[in-house]
Amino acid sequence: MVSKRQFKAERIVVKVGTSTLVHENGKLNLKALDQLCYTLTGLVNEGREVVLVSSGAIGVGMGRVGLHERPQAISAQQALAAIGQSGLMALYQQRFTLYGQRIAQVLLTHDVLAYPTSRQNTLNSLERLLQWGVIPIVNENDVVAVDELDHKTKFGDNDQLSASVASLVDAELLIMLSDIDGFYDKNPRKFTDAKLYQRIRAIDEKILEAGGGQGTKFGTGGMATKLKAAQRMLAEDRMMLLANGKEPMIIDELLAGEPLGTLFAK
Repeated sequence: MVSKRQFKAERIVVKVGTSTLVHENGKLNLKALDQLCYTLTGLVNEGREVVLVSSGAIGVGMGRVGLHERPQAISAQQALAAIGQSGLMALYQQRFTLYGQRIAQVLLTHDVLAYPTSRQNTLNSLERLLQWGVIPIVNENDVVAVDELDHKTKFGDNDQLSASVASLVDAELLIMLSDIDGFYDKNPRKFTDAKLYQRIRAIDEKILEAGGGQGTKFGTGGMATKLKAAQRMLAEDRMMLLANGKEPMIIDELLAGEPLGTLFAK
């Protein structure tokens, strides 16, 4: 029997992927959304501080427009993000209000955190929201985020955004919910004998090689981007938990020390 993990985290960033929020048919997973809001509200009620980094805007926009495949054109993706972001926040507002939890929307681009003044202003706002017991819901501002020459506004994916936010607010723990149970020594979708890592203390060539073939089914963030986020967490002496977000209430089990998913910690 694997013993429980021992760690303490009072300020937490939770990153939820599109695969958790959107069904394969493009419809919203309302059960998962409700579980997420219920669980995060419970954490705030316990006295923890929580920031939610939420993907799903383009996926929700696709559902609203009736598209079944993500378009390649950047303008189309940005238009879908504009449609989906408002719809996603409306749903979050509805669900969180049901449990008496206040929320705020925070849309970021890479350059906002790259420049000292805007970075400090963003931090000040987030700190005040957390002080008030509000859950900031962070997403990339996909409508304007692009990479052009030396003007970088795009994070690339919400895995990197969540790591940047965890660093910004000095969170002890980043919980990354995906569509895979954790990090394996090989792709579990191809190899039945794949073994789950309970804990990874350092990311070496062996780990990087194993992660190369573990892509996730939805969104833009595969395992490589999750390892990159984990590398940043480890370098800054923070922790990251990678777990399956099919049932977001798993967050309670993870924080209770249950040996689920993969813990990246020194």
